[in-house]
Amino acid sequence: MAIENHFEYVKAKNLDEVFGVFQHYKNPVILAGGTDLVEFLKNGAIHPDVVIDIKGLDYLKDIRLGNNILWIGAGVTFNELIESEIINEHFPVIAEMSKTVASVGIRNRATMVGNICSAVPCTDSGPVLSVYKANVITAGSMGERKIPIEQWFVASRKTALAKNEIVKGISIQLPDKKHAGCFVKLKRYNGEDLAQVNLAILAFDDYSFRISFGAVAPTPVRAMRIERLINRMKLVPELMEKARQLVEDDIAPITDIRATKEYRMHMAKVMLERGLTAVIERLNGGGPAYGKSVI
Repeated sequence: MAIENHFEYVKAKNLDEVFGVFQHYKNPVILAGGTDLVEFLKNGAIHPDVVIDIKGLDYLKDIRLGNNILWIGAGVTFNELIESEIINEHFPVIAEMSKTVASVGIRNRATMVGNICSAVPCTDSGPVLSVYKANVITAGSMGERKIPIEQWFVASRKTALAKNEIVKGISIQLPDKKHAGCFVKLKRYNGEDLAQVNLAILAFDDYSFRISFGAVAPTPVRAMRIERLINRMKLVPELMEKARQLVEDDIAPITDIRATKEYRMHMAKVMLERGLTAVIERLNGGGPAYGKSVI
């Protein structure tokens, strides 16, 4: 499908130039990886009058850890997350999630920031950033904002990003307790596919948990009822079954081309049980290696 929309193209040299372009156009869009943007342009979902290319801004490509705060710049691709020593040592579930995104070719271009800016319900980054309580750092001509991830997703394809703002990156506080994570993604087949359901879990050494589902509501869903039920409890079979049943209270899947709502609901329960089992095993030094699917 060809791109029929006409627009100007600007390759920005710095953020000041980006903000200057914002002032001269009504409907600017940012190009970083472009994997979602190009598709939106092709199907007519957006009609920009200018595309601002920020791929040349090297300082938006940093992955760094300082004072126990992780920084992921807006230009960091999924493959760069997979290859990062910092990510694999301190945040391995981010690498685990990144390996499930599309194909190697897409991951060479697609960025985590772009993934949350597109804000499609099946975003893979959303649930992981949710359990890490990440912050999205934006910038505009009036300065910077720090937006908690739970306030970032407003609706399907709608975020808290204001007009004439750009996302600089994502910050995540490294938990001060021993912890482990698990990302579970259900697809129709092995290969490049969007999630039918996805799920991120963090478990801490005091046996508290954070759980977030994706692709089962317009935005990522923290499973707060399940968390309250199982926090600091031994996950015996009876408690696990109660947790499975609470899935029905926390999510509201729909039927679409990828799955029926009934199948999504059933598999969300299966994924919760297997994900919790895997993350507890990892917390205790065993379990499946990060990157090995549990479904």
